[in-house]
Amino acid sequence: MDNIAELERRITAALMRIGNGVEALSAVQPEPEPEQVLAGSPVATLADGVAEAEIARLNEALDEERMLVAQLNERLRMLRDQGTGKQELEAEVGRLSKLLDVQGLEMQRLKKTVVSLREQLRLMTEAQAEGRVEPHLINKAMLTELEALRALRAAEAAELDELIAALDPLAGPKEEVAQDA
Repeated sequence: MDNIAELERRITAALMRIGNGVEALSAVQPEPEPEQVLAGSPVATLADGVAEAEIARLNEALDEERMLVAQLNERLRMLRDQGTGKQELEAEVGRLSKLLDVQGLEMQRLKKTVVSLREQLRLMTEAQAEGRVEPHLINKAMLTELEALRALRAAEAAELDELIAALDPLAGPKEEVAQDA
């Protein structure tokens, strides 16, 4: 990018020099005194031809430089656009990583709760096989089951957040959604 900026600066400076040269050659020169130049003399005609040829050459060089500057500006714009796209992708990857982390934590919580629920059910089954009913085991099993349902709900909420985040860019501006609601 620095190289392109340097080239652009040099080309702009060259265009300025060429433009100044063309303006200097094109500028209306004061009328020469009649005794200095004879109108229609071969020397005057030759000088006019050389000046016109030089002006034509400088105009061609100016056009080429302008075309080169336009091409470099286009390349610079493309490079900047690529940089912007890369930043957007990195931001999207970061956002999706956070969503995945949240969902992973909710899944761990759900697994832990399921293991605890299985343990409570095993204890209740053993107590029932022995013919005894222990109210504290029933209470613990109910609390564990409630925790499992909460963990399941949190995991589903994390999954829904992920889906909403994926669909949000497709929905359009949020102002329109707020007005429709």
